Amino acid sequence: MHQRKNKKILIYFFLLILVGSINNNSTNNLKFEKIKNISIFGLDENDQKIILYNLNNLGLKNIFFINKKNLQSIIESNSLVEEYNVIKKYPHSIDINIKKTNFIARINKNGKFFLLGNNGKLSNNDISNIQLPYIFGSPEISEVVKLKKIIDQSNIVYSQIESLLYFKSNRWDLKFTNNLLIKLPEKIDKETLDKISFFLENIELENKKILDARIKNQIIISNE
Repeated sequence: MHQRKNKKILIYFFLLILVGSINNNSTNNLKFEKIKNISIFGLDENDQKIILYNLNNLGLKNIFFINKKNLQSIIESNSLVEEYNVIKKYPHSIDINIKKTNFIARINKNGKFFLLGNNGKLSNNDISNIQLPYIFGSPEISEVVKLKKIIDQSNIVYSQIESLLYFKSNRWDLKFTNNLLIKLPEKIDKETLDKISFFLENIELENKKILDARIKNQIIISNE
């Protein structure tokens, strides 16, 4: 009985070696086709060409052996990219689908205005046909994006904001297109903004230009 078991084990062992040798030879003979086509969707033609140029300089060989970090670095270096996914299409093509960021404001950096995207990246201020609020002061980009998200969650209409003024105390003022200035508290949330919105909808401001909401549970309106 013991000898039969040993014989079976030896037979299985030699079969494994044989199968392994066949697989190794097959693998060595495999030839993967080089990448022949990269398609980019979601960006303007010029931005597509820039990404394609940089990707071609990587010397991509085939779709099975791609340096993921290098690929990500090139795509994410474009300030217009907010989200993306890469689809490998056998045998030699790659599709890159990109979600283009929305611009949320114009911000001054070192004396020059830039377009700030919802992705937290800066782009050249070369688009004049969109109305965006200006940011004054020197906030962290992440703070601007955070404020925008809170406003979007509230009943405040972002498109009616003319400018956002940041103070070193980490506080914001909102200047609206109708010249109304709202002084916000240091801690801002959806509830606070909704209370301000409700107040504006139900109170006649007449010629009042300033709404001060810096003190908790209190709103003061004035001309100065």
